[in-house]
Amino acid sequence: MESNQYAKDKQLIIFELDDVLFPAKDYLLQVYYLFAQFIEYTEQKNAQSILNFMRLEYENNGADELFKKTAKAFELADSYEHNFDLLHLTARLPLKLLLFKNMLQFLQELVVDRKKIYIVTSGNPEQQLNKIKQTEWNGLEKYLTVFFADELNLPKSKIFQNILTSNNLSVEDALVVGANKFDEQQSKIINLPYIVSLEIYK
Repeated sequence: MESNQYAKDKQLIIFELDDVLFPAKDYLLQVYYLFAQFIEYTEQKNAQSILNFMRLEYENNGADELFKKTAKAFELADSYEHNFDLLHLTARLPLKLLLFKNMLQFLQELVVDRKKIYIVTSGNPEQQLNKIKQTEWNGLEKYLTVFFADELNLPKSKIFQNILTSNNLSVEDALVVGANKFDEQQSKIINLPYIVSLEIYK
């Protein structure tokens, strides 16, 4: 289905960031790379071995407790956890984050059709902003309005409703594009139409 079939009767589209507009792992794996390089510089331990361990652990078990597992495997001091956490917030990435091709095309079509585009993202606001600043938006950034759910300390459903209210729109005029059950549930609370990002240009 063409993307305009999803949005043709909508005036406003709301997106999450991670795994919707780009892969979350593209950010995290670069953070792990920078951390491994830092450890090699300070501890003379092989950066590639550390990165390989972290990547495999992340791919198999996710990001939880990753520093502790890495510290145990490579005999790193607990004090390095501060550096690890700080990199997640402030890392200057070697490579820009690239939008999924289907989402880039969708966003470009929304701009051409003069639809309003919002990003409502969960997670640490400083980290999410760092991701946004290091994404290759292809000129789309000036058409985006961003809300950080954790900074506002509001449920996403409330933020969605506030966006609709501020634009004098009803739920039928908008669409949420997400990638997880939480966003779907938050949309359903106010009867806001929801689709999974992978469905676009499937």
